Amino acid sequence: LQVPCVLSQSMASSESRRFTNKHSKKALKASLTLGILLGMFFVAWLPFFITNMTQAACGCVPAGFFDVLTWLGYCNSTMNPIIYPLFMRDFKRAMGKFLPCCRRSGEPRPSAISLSMRNSNSAARAATSLKNVL
Repeated sequence: LQVPCVLSQSMASSESRRFTNKHSKKALKASLTLGILLGMFFVAWLPFFITNMTQAACGCVPAGFFDVLTWLGYCNSTMNPIIYPLFMRDFKRAMGKFLPCCRRSGEPRPSAISLSMRNSNSAARAATSLKNVL
């Protein structure tokens, strides 16, 4: 009688470990993505802000150097749409629905109305109010 109990406990503990392992991998991946984004942000914008304060204090920063640091920050903003899809599967799927180059053939483009009704908890009420508006 005790053997099935021991087996069920070992199965439950392995299931619990698998659940914990899966969530820890997701947390690690999210931490990695956030670390990369914040690291790139600081590498790109911190020199600009330090130079900006130096320029305000002494006015000794060459205009060309200031322009280079400004464009370094702009490049960081350009990299964000590239970094997010590389590391986040949900972001990649969401963008694929709206960008024609990433959409699968035969998959319809979602309209703004269908998106708002899908995100709403009261789809029936939204449809009724939409009829009144139109």
